[in-house]
Amino acid sequence: MALREQLSEYRCGDSVHEGYFCYDDAFPGPLPVVLISHDWSGRGEFSEKKAHRLAYHGFAGFALDMYGKGKRGTNPEENQALMMPLMQDRSLLAKRINAALTHVRTLPQVDPRRVAAMGFCFGGLCVLDLARSGADVRGVVSFHGILKPNGLPPVPRIPSKVLILHGYDDPMAPPEDVLAISKEFTQAGADWQLHAYGGTVHAFTNPHANNAAGGMLYNDKAHRRSWHSLMAFLEEVLR
Repeated sequence: MALREQLSEYRCGDSVHEGYFCYDDAFPGPLPVVLISHDWSGRGEFSEKKAHRLAYHGFAGFALDMYGKGKRGTNPEENQALMMPLMQDRSLLAKRINAALTHVRTLPQVDPRRVAAMGFCFGGLCVLDLARSGADVRGVVSFHGILKPNGLPPVPRIPSKVLILHGYDDPMAPPEDVLAISKEFTQAGADWQLHAYGGTVHAFTNPHANNAAGGMLYNDKAHRRSWHSLMAFLEEVLR
């Protein structure tokens, strides 16, 4: 068993992006692959560790890059400055995550028919927008994601299965947003499910989240439960 890791460049228009690709060569290929969309700070250790963890279970993991090669935030102000242009232009956001999807399907270790996507916080919104775009992926999973609609013309039908893992007390995704996305995905004919964790706020999977006043706090129980739900979902949609 050997874990293989590599950086992998791809483009979206004139923008150059760099993803992190990880798989275990002990598993026979081509492998099912999971795109991993980062939080507002950019592609880094958090999403790359998720790729490692998935590789041990026989999936290839691709930590994608929404901002551009080398663009990462180091504090909330920088993170906000990187994220907001995409929050304000959801069409560009959809193009960038679809560019990562197109690229990962070209990797020789990957089965291009078996692709899913998962994301955290801002990345949760990105994978929901991937589903909203009508992309041909088996499933998407949002961890404490932003749920706001993208304001773009809806596709006739969302083909991917959808799993939303949500802290019920998340101030960035209040109950009215949960109800709205439930109606939106129902109207789009999606096969969707939503798990809400009581007593849980934003960023519940991030051990470094420690801002109770701001509604961002790690929750070990919700973290473990959400990971088990993810693995069951991936077994369903990718095996």
